Amino acid sequence: MYRKIVKRLLDFILSLILIVILLVPLIIIGIIIKVTSKGSVFFIQQRYGKNSKTFNMYKFRSMINGAPIKSNSEFGNITNYITPFGMFIRKTSIDELPQLINILKGEMSFIGPRPLAKTDSKVLELRKFNGADRVLPGISGLAQVSGRNNISDEDKAVYDAKYAANICFRLDFVLVIETIVSVIKHEDIFNERVKNSNKINN
Repeated sequence: MYRKIVKRLLDFILSLILIVILLVPLIIIGIIIKVTSKGSVFFIQQRYGKNSKTFNMYKFRSMINGAPIKSNSEFGNITNYITPFGMFIRKTSIDELPQLINILKGEMSFIGPRPLAKTDSKVLELRKFNGADRVLPGISGLAQVSGRNNISDEDKAVYDAKYAANICFRLDFVLVIETIVSVIKHEDIFNERVKNSNKINN
């Protein structure tokens, strides 16, 4: 019941409420982005969602205009491409707020595997194999609170599969709390090193 009905209903209601409450702050953030750096307010990119179907995911633009499009792990030093205000919205995860629109449209959930672009082809293939792509992607998820950009592709896929196999209200609630704590602590925002040796207990 929760997986098929309640989760989507909660996503729709909460995303609608948050969009209404945050409308003015979102507009202000958009204006600041526009006046402090060249380029569009939003970063719109095709991502892979449930059943590996593509959709356009929205974020506030945090990088300089013309920055190379590739996965975080491929950048030598990604901070060289981030604007001063972009650094702030990344550290506070404010750049993710436009994804409330994706949630409202039913393309994403608050909690689930992160929607990835084709630059993360390895993780996408692993998700197809282990069944992690059979659920809606989320703003945050088990892999994000377990290391985010500082765990290996293999471990990301394992965490995503574990989440997909164990969806329940309690798990989502715990991940929401852990996400809030992680955002407050500014943890694992940038890829410092890939922990290939990270082991996950069954």
